[in-house]
Amino acid sequence: MNILDIIFPRRCPLCDEVIPPDGKICPECIGKAELVQEPVCKRCGKPIGNARKEYCGDCDRKKHFFDSGKAVFVYQGAVQHSLYRFKYANRREYAAFYGKMACIQYARWISRLGIDAIIPVPLHRKRRRERGYNQAELFAKEIGKRTGIPVETKLLYRCINTRPQKELNDQERKKNLKKAFTIAQNIVQLRKVLLVDDIYTTGSTVDAAAECLKVSGIQEVYVLCISIGRGH
Repeated sequence: MNILDIIFPRRCPLCDEVIPPDGKICPECIGKAELVQEPVCKRCGKPIGNARKEYCGDCDRKKHFFDSGKAVFVYQGAVQHSLYRFKYANRREYAAFYGKMACIQYARWISRLGIDAIIPVPLHRKRRRERGYNQAELFAKEIGKRTGIPVETKLLYRCINTRPQKELNDQERKKNLKKAFTIAQNIVQLRKVLLVDDIYTTGSTVDAAAECLKVSGIQEVYVLCISIGRGH
């Protein structure tokens, strides 16, 4: 056993219990994380439970700046608690599990799209300094490692330190994110990008980021999140 495995033992990304160094997830936790499955909204990827519907209620009512989106898990139970630790309790190692599961489900979809670069939704520099890392960037790098697609972290910036979105309703979220992102010059002339984040709720964050990316000249923006709520 490596000395680092003793000092920093591997933990199950769902229950946070210590697992063997070669382990990925507790046997007891298999099945606790609900994967997103069809039928899903054709725009944002929320599970809608009705194969006759094309879009969830949110996407029926509003226009998005991103072209389409997918998510790995339904945001509930063990996944909800796992993402809280990933985001706020320094469980950076969870990113490997999320990235692996994302590629198991969506590597073919990503390949078909012909993505030029993966772009994580950025944190404001103050929040990143406080947290020590950007969870979306860790997730993006795991996907990049498995797909061979470059991860671009110097193109999109968060210029306003916005209030946490979870505290706000839909209209407040949009207002909160107005002019929150800025773009560096698109020197490499990317055409299609995959924008990644941890949680998709109403889509306000990825919409604001996607709008900014398209202003820079990027033609198509697709979204992949670790988790998403249910649609109606």
